[in-house]
Amino acid sequence: MAAFETQVESTISRWHGIKPPNDPAKRLAAELADTIAAFEALRGTLAFEEEPAGFELALQATKEKAPYTKASM
Repeated sequence: MAAFETQVESTISRWHGIKPPNDPAKRLAAELADTIAAFEALRGTLAFEEEPAGFELALQATKEKAPYTKASM
């Protein structure tokens, strides 16, 4: 078993007092390791398509210019 799977099982056992119940659960834990590795491989390569690069600035940029009021409806 891979080190990651052993760590996941150990954490589950420590926090919840249970062991993985079956082979599908073990397989899903192994797939989780692959998913994490895929995201780690993308680290540093993902960016916003356009400025502003900050999340808060992006929210402000997409805000409607004039909010609706009862009078404008």
